[in-house]
Amino acid sequence: MDNQRLLIWAFVLLMGWMTWQTWQQDYGPGPGRPAAESTDEFVAEPDGGSSEADLPEITEVVGEDVPPAAAASAPEASAAPGVPTIRVDTDVFEIEISTVGGTLQGATLRNYPLAKDRPDELVRLLDTGGTDFGLVESGLRAAGGAAEATHLATFSAPRSTYDLGGADEIVVPLSWSDAGGVSVEKRYRFVRGSYRIDLEQVVRNGSDTEWQGAEYVRIKRHSAEIERSMFDVESYSFKGPIVYDGEGSEKLDRDDLLDDGPYEYGAQRGWLGSIQHHFVRAAVPPAGVDYRYSVRVSGDVATSTLMRRSIVSVAPGGSETFATTLFIGPKLQDQMDDIDDSLKLTVDYGWLTIISQPLFWLLSLVYGWVANWGVAIIFVTFLIKLAFYKLTESSGRSMARMRQLQPRMKALQDRYKDDRQALSQAMMDLYKREKVNPAAGCLPILIQMPFFLAFYWVLLESVEMRQAPFALWITDLSTRDPYFILPLIMGAAMLVQQKLNPAPTDPVQAKVMQIMPVVFTVFFAFFPSGLVLYWVTNTVLSIAQQWKINKVVEAQARSPKGGKKQE
Repeated sequence: MDNQRLLIWAFVLLMGWMTWQTWQQDYGPGPGRPAAESTDEFVAEPDGGSSEADLPEITEVVGEDVPPAAAASAPEASAAPGVPTIRVDTDVFEIEISTVGGTLQGATLRNYPLAKDRPDELVRLLDTGGTDFGLVESGLRAAGGAAEATHLATFSAPRSTYDLGGADEIVVPLSWSDAGGVSVEKRYRFVRGSYRIDLEQVVRNGSDTEWQGAEYVRIKRHSAEIERSMFDVESYSFKGPIVYDGEGSEKLDRDDLLDDGPYEYGAQRGWLGSIQHHFVRAAVPPAGVDYRYSVRVSGDVATSTLMRRSIVSVAPGGSETFATTLFIGPKLQDQMDDIDDSLKLTVDYGWLTIISQPLFWLLSLVYGWVANWGVAIIFVTFLIKLAFYKLTESSGRSMARMRQLQPRMKALQDRYKDDRQALSQAMMDLYKREKVNPAAGCLPILIQMPFFLAFYWVLLESVEMRQAPFALWITDLSTRDPYFILPLIMGAAMLVQQKLNPAPTDPVQAKVMQIMPVVFTVFFAFFPSGLVLYWVTNTVLSIAQQWKINKVVEAQARSPKGGKKQE
């Protein structure tokens, strides 16, 4: 088998894989529904032996979401004009909290501009309208008509502004009470350098009757069809709801939710969120407690809800604290690991996660030493090449021997030009006699492809490399080279690499191989520059390795012991 032919097939398969990925994004089947899914109204189970009571569906509080008039607008139930708000400033974001429900209705990330050349325009993950529309609502539902503080209840706060300043953390309290003596304090805790937000809802029962109820949290997010473009790698990243049921995560397609209705499941260790490329909004309840999860789409709004399945009883004079952890920010894997190690599944590395995760870990480790992601990519590429050196050395030797056999192979072609069967037999006899495996040259390609694809997803999905500079004109490793210099260097390196490898004996294959560097250069011109940097580094190292092997094989062929008897 000709290794040059395999290179062509490898390229075709890569193109086919990229096309399949795009087709799956646009037309592929959505996630399967849980077998035990029920569309009946949710009935909370009694907790601690209390009598069974119905806890109404949350949607009954506000009815169905009203679809926005256009994609540029969205429901503003928690952001009515004139409603007092609370502003919270920390070192990582600006948060806006509505006194209606204590809803998080604004979140701007201080350290993440929308684009490198627009540093003043920051990423906004929560907003009351537009395509950035997003809310994190929370509240308490009560059984038996008791007092409840839903996300529509009016809260009060001692201050309208909070600033972390030089403190390590800050707590923002909001209070609600009813005439019967039941009061609720909703507390948000913010910590320096973290995108984690701890939410506590504390019920104090000052009445003379038992209070029964449970908490809920829900994330609302703008939802719309995504137009994909080969010139915008971000458009191929999933945008929408994601859920985790304790065993695995699932991204929920907008069209499937519209066609099939809400997606529901129950779990004792789960979470839900909404993702967009490098960023996530997630709600993680405490593990070991049964929660019901529901995701639905109405108009241009996707709503993800988690609610405790069991009713909690609070005796007169007693209190109960309901806790939920929120994460609103970039997909920083170390911070998400501190909350739940499964939360890093929001970083979508696809089916090559088994390679991408260790690769990202290694890149992060090296980055901790060199403090430059581009240098880390070069160093890790060298380590990968070193790890597979012995494996690729044998194939390199076979390619060098094939290169030496080129004149003899050409002679056989001329001798048997009218008898293809005899030519094939003569070629096989030559390979066997010279102990050359023509398929050995395929090995480096097969080894490189999984790492290439894994690197692609690491560079595309890892927010740590978003807008990360390398050197000179490369100011963002996650986007294409603005001047296409790296792709041109890559194309030139591929030409040099071809010169070191045996040329195809078939004229058609020879012409195809001549244009391959040009095709790769054009194709890679729109890839993230970090990926091109990896491929350039890998190609240069392959050139150095093959050049050395060729020299060694040529020296052995010239030596009395290494020479071969000519045919």
